[in-house]
Amino acid sequence: MTENFKNSGSAMRNARRLLKKAFASVTVMVIPHDHVRTLNLKVPIVILVTTILLALVGGSYLVGMTVKSIKYRSENLEMAATVKQYSDEFSEWNSTVRMLKLAGNDFRQLFSLGSKEEVLEETVDMYFAGSLELPDLIEELQKARLEVAEINEYLQQQKDVYVSTPKGYPVSDYRITSAYGRRHDPMGDGIKFHSGVDLACNQGTQIHATADGIVSHSGWTTDSGYVIVLEHGLGFSTIYAHNKTNNVKVGDKVVRGDVIGLVGSTGRTTGPHVHYEVLKNGKNVNPYPYLEGTGT
Repeated sequence: MTENFKNSGSAMRNARRLLKKAFASVTVMVIPHDHVRTLNLKVPIVILVTTILLALVGGSYLVGMTVKSIKYRSENLEMAATVKQYSDEFSEWNSTVRMLKLAGNDFRQLFSLGSKEEVLEETVDMYFAGSLELPDLIEELQKARLEVAEINEYLQQQKDVYVSTPKGYPVSDYRITSAYGRRHDPMGDGIKFHSGVDLACNQGTQIHATADGIVSHSGWTTDSGYVIVLEHGLGFSTIYAHNKTNNVKVGDKVVRGDVIGLVGSTGRTTGPHVHYEVLKNGKNVNPYPYLEGTGT
């Protein structure tokens, strides 16, 4: 028991010596610049060691957080780039689908419904019968876009031709009293060339534009009375003469079927009718094929 007591006393003395050394002060010398007086700081060893350990732990933590932050930012940037790529691809997809829908609408206007459906079915089968993987679909869509662009360009050209080409008769309940070509002048002036066709009908009958266009002339001439001239584009022009009244003025835009005037017998004429002419590239052509809807 005496031996145990001695050992216990020795351990306590050793512990006191360690505590005394741990709290013993050390001098830290701080040497500032600019010739300022040197500072001597007395700091217990235990505090100095603790401070160093905390600094090491804190520094390691900050380094770890910085590395994680850089890695996280890099992953986010990569993810953002991937999202943008897919967004662009789906935007391109939607654009192609819209173009296909527009092409379908044009087909409805220019071709019969059955023919349009057959063409679209062949186009879809041609370009969308392959893989359903996204890269393959994108490649197929790009091909389809080129094809649709060509179709749209062709349809636009055909649409321009369609709306600009005169078609049909400008009046209803008509009777052809004088055809295009050489004839005996009804006013007794011998044989002359007749540049249009005369369509006799009741006075006041509505006169309709035979194609989309712009009014380039609307006024009076001595021989033809009230006259309307329409410019349709693609080199086409039409003339409507001997009108009772003109319902349009220069610069007006008209579409096929619009009422532009009323039938009369103004100018040098033997009765109410509309003198109708078709010009192509500034030269008179036979109106008959255009009246029948077969002219091009």
